[in-house]
Amino acid sequence: MHVIAAVALASLLIGSGVAHFVVPRYFRALVPEWVGHAGPVVAVSGVADLVVGGALCVPQWREGGAWAAAVLITAYLPSHVDALRHARPAWALARLTVNLGYIGWAVAVALTAPG
Repeated sequence: MHVIAAVALASLLIGSGVAHFVVPRYFRALVPEWVGHAGPVVAVSGVADLVVGGALCVPQWREGGAWAAAVLITAYLPSHVDALRHARPAWALARLTVNLGYIGWAVAVALTAPG
């Protein structure tokens, strides 16, 4: 089950990383105004998603990749918390809840990684 969970998480991150470059407008809209420089933030976070997703695909790097995924997804939380102030609260709360689930998923993969 561990491998399936890790590869599924990797697929999510790699898909998200690709989407950062295919539909950057969507991701720029997620960057809070107080962060500024939405374009470079989206590009860097897209690359980070790709790198971390790739690490999850390599058995020797899986545990570190999973911890990196947990940290990376945690770094996205301010965007979702900020949305509570500016977006429809129910939608923003759903985004926040889903991302907390992703963090839990990444931690579970890290804790069950062999080695």
